[in-house]
Amino acid sequence: MKLSEFEQDVMQLLWQHEPCTVAQLHEHLSKTKQVAYTTLKTIIDRLEQKQAVERAGQLGKAIIYRSCISQSALSDVAIPGFMQRFFGGDSRSLIAHFIQQEALNADDIEYLQNLLQDKKQPK
Repeated sequence: MKLSEFEQDVMQLLWQHEPCTVAQLHEHLSKTKQVAYTTLKTIIDRLEQKQAVERAGQLGKAIIYRSCISQSALSDVAIPGFMQRFFGGDSRSLIAHFIQQEALNADDIEYLQNLLQDKKQPK
């Protein structure tokens, strides 16, 4: 499933607040972006066509929406394209970039070390 950047932003918001109406999403989104209600409704309609969201009921005349795809499932689809586009498909460069750019505390470093250690263990 291919989603635009704005569609991904809307999905992120929906995962945080679902189930909810377009008006509720618009209220949350308006805190960080200037976007018309009609634009957001169009995006929700597109997400429904792509089967990323579905109708979960009604609140008066308003339709309540919920996600049909998990955040991790969408990440599994989006990350390879992101890695190819920005890092030429090189996972080492991607990982190195995030490690170098992020302010990591001792807990973060320990967590990453444990992930790497688990990855080293034969299965």
